[in-house]
Amino acid sequence: MSSVVQLEEIHKIYDSGEVPVHAVRGVTLTIGAGEFVAVMGASGSGKSTMMNLLGCLDRPTKGRYLLGGTDVSALDRNQLADLRNQKLGFVFQGFNLLSRTTARENVELPMLYGRRHFSSKEVRDRALHSLDIVGLSARADHFPSQLSGGQQQRVAIARALINEPQILLADEPTGNLDSKTSVEIMGVFQKLNEQGITIVMVTHELDIAHYCRRNLIMRDGRLVSDVQVANRLIATTEMKRILDAEAAAKLTA
Repeated sequence: MSSVVQLEEIHKIYDSGEVPVHAVRGVTLTIGAGEFVAVMGASGSGKSTMMNLLGCLDRPTKGRYLLGGTDVSALDRNQLADLRNQKLGFVFQGFNLLSRTTARENVELPMLYGRRHFSSKEVRDRALHSLDIVGLSARADHFPSQLSGGQQQRVAIARALINEPQILLADEPTGNLDSKTSVEIMGVFQKLNEQGITIVMVTHELDIAHYCRRNLIMRDGRLVSDVQVANRLIATTEMKRILDAEAAAKLTA
């Protein structure tokens, strides 16, 4: 398995006054192509800083970060922006969709902001293809206000996929969703991972982490646990269980 992410003794120190804040302390980590990894930890553990470093939204104070073989520390600001646009897809807790823009137009945005130029037809076709992957091609012309929370998150996932990134980074992607919708979204991620997409997800929910294949736990800026998930939850199975329970409840009501 080739590595997509390689961290070597990564440190991140914030100078916030008299006492420096050591947010990440000497993390060494390899994530292979096609893995599905959850990063967990309490507030202040360093998991959000780790996600910012992986997403090239921040630079390490010390250490080396290789993304797809590219040494990120050697890139300038414009090169980092290009790398984020071409190699990384981001999914956030808050969806971050433009309210006056259709689902398709929201998905198109990363293609419009990149340095590469595409024809209008190619942009449209790729956006519709991304929406089809997450099961929302029929809602392409709907605005976010016309979509449920789960559907909005699917649009956000489609947007993250449009430039065919090497790695998908998801920061608490089920944090604003109810438990049933969360299972649906984890089903989307599992389907994408089965197609070979590498996913790294920050979550504080243990049950959500059990849908992933590998769990990393951070504490006080250090990586303290790195385990493969035993008895992994499968979203399609969990959704059937939920629907059966709902049907049984209606019969007895």
